Amino acid sequence: MNDDVYILGIGMIRFKKYPEKSIKQLTAEAVQALRDDVQVDLKDIEAAWFSNSGWGMSQGQHCIRGQVALATLGLQGLPVTNVENACAGASTAVHAAWTAVKAGVYDLVLAVGAEKVWFPEDKQKMFEGFASGADVEFVHGMIAAFKADAAKKAKEAKEGGKEKEGGHSAFMDIYAMGARIHMKTYGTTQRQLAVIAAKNHTHGSMNPMAQYQMDMTVDEVLEDLKVAYPLTRAMCAPIGDGAAAALICSERGLKKFLQARPVRIRASVLASGSLPDSGLEGIGKRLSRRAYDVAALGPGDIDLVEVHDATAFGELLQYEELGFCPAGEGGPFAESGATKIGGSLPVNTSGGLECRGHPIGASGIAQLYELTIQLRGDAGARQVEGAKIGMAENGGGFIGIGEAAMCVHILEKV
Repeated sequence: MNDDVYILGIGMIRFKKYPEKSIKQLTAEAVQALRDDVQVDLKDIEAAWFSNSGWGMSQGQHCIRGQVALATLGLQGLPVTNVENACAGASTAVHAAWTAVKAGVYDLVLAVGAEKVWFPEDKQKMFEGFASGADVEFVHGMIAAFKADAAKKAKEAKEGGKEKEGGHSAFMDIYAMGARIHMKTYGTTQRQLAVIAAKNHTHGSMNPMAQYQMDMTVDEVLEDLKVAYPLTRAMCAPIGDGAAAALICSERGLKKFLQARPVRIRASVLASGSLPDSGLEGIGKRLSRRAYDVAALGPGDIDLVEVHDATAFGELLQYEELGFCPAGEGGPFAESGATKIGGSLPVNTSGGLECRGHPIGASGIAQLYELTIQLRGDAGARQVEGAKIGMAENGGGFIGIGEAAMCVHILEKV
C-alpha cells in the first residue's frame, strides 16, 4: 500500500466547439498536452481509466471506448477501464486510478476524459443525452412540471426578456427548480445568482483554456436570454467539446521523474446520491465531511475551490454543502466578495463550468488541472497567492433532486 499518491502531470485542451474533430483526436491532444507537462514514455504507463458519457449515443461507440481512443496513441495491451458516471465521470476515473495506486497495484497510471457534446445537426439527440443522466422513467414528466412552475414564478416576478433559442438541457430545469426552492426557503435572490455568474465570467476572461473568455457585469448577466427562471444563459454552462488527462503516481514512481512538479492527493472520495425518503444528508455534505476526515483538514484550511457549477445556483449550493458558510447564506457569501480572486476563498478561478465549459466526460479532470497549476503557482493573472490546499467537487446526474454521483478531491502543494 502506498501512503502518498500524486498527480505527476496534467494536461487539457481548450474547451469549445470542435465540430471537425473526433473523440480520438481530442484524446490525442489532451495526452500530448500531458506529455508536454511531464516527459513520460507511454510504455511506462501501467493502466488507464477513460471517461466518456455520450460517444455511444452520438456516434454508436457504446463499448470499448477507451481501448479505441487510446490504441492509436500506442497505448495498447495495458489494462483499460471505461468509466461512465455522468458529469462526474472524469473525477471518478481519477478516483479509480488513485485507488489502484494507493493499493500498491500500480505506480504510474493514466486518467483521461474526452467528450463531444456539440452536434448542431441533431440538437434534439444532444438534449436527450443530457436527460439520460436522470431516472428516465419519470424525468420527462418531472421536467414538464418544473417548466410549468418556472413559467408561473417568472410571471410572478414580472420577468421579461427573450427566451433562449434552440432549447436547453433537462438539467437546467432541475437546477432552476432547486434555485426557486432555495429562494423561497432562504430569501436568496436572482441578483445573488448573477453575482456568482459575473464573478465566474471575470475569472474565465483570464483563462486561455476557457470556452467563454469575456467579462460580464451583474446587470448583463441578468439581462441575458432566459433559460428557466431564475436562470439566464450567462448563469449556465455552455455546450462544448474537450478533453483532459492526468498521470497519477506513487511515491516510488515519483522518484523516476526528478524534473516533474507533482501535487499530492490528500483525499479522493466518491459517493452516490439518494432519494428524498432515504434519510441521508445531501451528498455534498456527506462527501465533503468524509474528504475533510481523510485529509485531516477542515473547510477553513482550503485556499481555493473548483465546484460543479453547471449553473450559478449549483455553485451557491456547494458553498453551503461543503461547509464554507451556513445553510441559506450562500447568496450573501457570494455578495461579500469572498469567492473572488483576492477574496478569502476564491471559487472557480478557472471560470467554472459556466465559463471554462462542460464537456461532460472531461470536466472533472479540468477542475484538477486548474488546482494543479494554481498550487504550482502557474496560473498567471488569476493566480491565488500563497495557495497550498485546493479542493474540487464534481457532481454528476440527478437522483431525486440531488446529484446521483459525486467526487471530491483535496490536493496539496508539495
